[in-house]
Amino acid sequence: MTYSASEAPPSLSDRLTESILGIIRDGGLRPGDAIPSARELAKRFAITTPTVREALRKLEATGAVEFRHGSGTYVGPTINNVVLANPHRPPITKESVLQLISARLVLEPAIAAQSAVARQPENLERLEAAVTNALVPPGGPSFALNFHVELAAASGNPLLSEVLASLLKVRVREQQQIRALYDNRTRDHQEHQAIVEAVRDQDAERAERLTREHLDNIRRAVEAGEFA
Repeated sequence: MTYSASEAPPSLSDRLTESILGIIRDGGLRPGDAIPSARELAKRFAITTPTVREALRKLEATGAVEFRHGSGTYVGPTINNVVLANPHRPPITKESVLQLISARLVLEPAIAAQSAVARQPENLERLEAAVTNALVPPGGPSFALNFHVELAAASGNPLLSEVLASLLKVRVREQQQIRALYDNRTRDHQEHQAIVEAVRDQDAERAERLTREHLDNIRRAVEAGEFA
């Protein structure tokens, strides 16, 4: 491969990250699965162990791999994400939180309508289980199922749930601020439940409207709230 004068060839570390990702994908490894140690990878690629560790640290920064002290290196939770967080982003502002809500308003009502049309029993079951996450107070224990991601999954299009999950992960601090400002857990739960009922009834128009109203309520709470 040739490179233009303005395009530098990838470094050894960059090429190595791609090779490690290739091992993960070719091996069908999933989040939580162990990958070869830095020493094993160094032997496989005939390079030094510190160079492998540098590549692994780059992958760790994006969540593609994770280190477990005393245990080894494992496939990380974002290995299949198409959007990754920038660890050097500036502090969040009220404007950045409102931008996230605006982006969600573009995506999620249409996703809800599609989910109402395409929903399958197994997706509906997970969506109903995710309704209870609204009752978890800000700062409380994490929950396994995110309602809005499961709503996207019910559309039957894996890319929609992946994109939404990636967006929420990239803007996780904004999401935390949203949950702090929209701190009416009962109302949040009721709005989620109403959306589920529309999806269950395969009423696309109602699912879309209720999702838009829910996000509009969140936006108003953020606009009126005191920003930390």
